[in-house]
Amino acid sequence: MTETNESNLICVGVVAGSFGVRGEVRLKSYCAVPEDIELYSPLSDETGQTRYPLVLTRAIKNGFAARLGGVETKEEADALKGLRLYAHRDQLPSLPDDEFYHADLIGLEVYDTGGTLLGKVISVQNHGASDLLEISGPGLKTPVLMPFTLAAVPTVDLTQGRLIADPPEGLF
Repeated sequence: MTETNESNLICVGVVAGSFGVRGEVRLKSYCAVPEDIELYSPLSDETGQTRYPLVLTRAIKNGFAARLGGVETKEEADALKGLRLYAHRDQLPSLPDDEFYHADLIGLEVYDTGGTLLGKVISVQNHGASDLLEISGPGLKTPVLMPFTLAAVPTVDLTQGRLIADPPEGLF
């Protein structure tokens, strides 16, 4: 998620291509309960300008087959491959104190336990095991990937716009 209007928009899924020949799309859901993506319909593109009513038609391998409003042909569905779909933040459930939307973490300043500024979170990645915070900052030639675990990040303070990190030895 990038910042601008996106602080009000949360990416909940992506169109992975067409499904069949009647305009259905393959849909990957990023929701904790994958089928809940339908509850947030209509979804929008990243600008919030184009809206897509969504109806799930069936579960398929790695996601769902779905109908998006205005998409009637396989060619129109193919043209939307890679489209990230967003819901408005106020449509989404509140999270427990120890869970965060990725959009809330991006842009936070990262301080070590001694109060030294290490950098800023520029993205949140997940390669299968757990979330990783990509941190860029002064004195870093390349961004650093830090595990987003309670041990490595004991404090997240959204109101102050920062997190306190106790990174593994040698990471910074």
